[in-house]
Amino acid sequence: MLRAMNIRLPLIMLCVAATAAILRADGQLAPPGAAGVVMGHLHLTVRDLDAQRAFWSALGGTPVQNGTLQLIQFPGTFVMLRRAEPTGGTVGSVVNHVGFLVKSLKEWQDKAQASGWKTEASTNPRQFYIIGPDDVRIEMTEDASIAMPIRMHHIHFFTPAALEMQAWYAKTFGAVPGKRGQFDAADLPGVNLTFTKVDSALAGTKGRSLDHIGFEVKNLEEFCKKLEAGGMKLDRPFTRLPNSTTAIAFLTDPWGTYIELTEGLTPPRAK
Repeated sequence: MLRAMNIRLPLIMLCVAATAAILRADGQLAPPGAAGVVMGHLHLTVRDLDAQRAFWSALGGTPVQNGTLQLIQFPGTFVMLRRAEPTGGTVGSVVNHVGFLVKSLKEWQDKAQASGWKTEASTNPRQFYIIGPDDVRIEMTEDASIAMPIRMHHIHFFTPAALEMQAWYAKTFGAVPGKRGQFDAADLPGVNLTFTKVDSALAGTKGRSLDHIGFEVKNLEEFCKKLEAGGMKLDRPFTRLPNSTTAIAFLTDPWGTYIELTEGLTPPRAK
């Protein structure tokens, strides 16, 4: 059985990579896989909306709107902002940072220096970190093969239960277990979920600068029914937003990651 899994896994990972490769520069989310779940958005709790909008726009995001929802669009994800006082940055929470691929690392290093952004070096010469407003930690990794200057790549969890978390995301959302370098990981269309084992549990994301992550789900109402039938308790059940084509639901993973599920998040003109 293990030998068969080892044979199949590279083929699965190639399929995931191929799905990620077809993301267009206009910010379209990845096509859904067999489970109907793809990367959707990052939702931030921020002190200063204008400062955050300026930062994410300088990072390459484009402001768009879907009904009353204001979004900042990147290839492979959206960023959403809510004004409030965050309880802390990403470091110290179960989601330590999020990662983007960039076509030229030096261009982004030069831009970060010219913009006065706080940065951190990495042991990997192809990476560095930008610390955005409200201490949102963002890993920038060079990949000269991508067709756009920047696109969504990964969410990096710090957890005392890396393998258990990997298995939970595989069972719940259909993520494909594997490795990313030395890290245990799981792939969904549009995003890699990376798990680093730490000694003790960290704070949940709710209320932090990265309040929650979001997955876009095909046939969300049916998906929520299946979760509930399997014993999952939703923090907010399936709900259609008023005067909108978007539907939402919320849940929290066993390690404190607050998760929003959406259907119809992409503005019509961005599809």
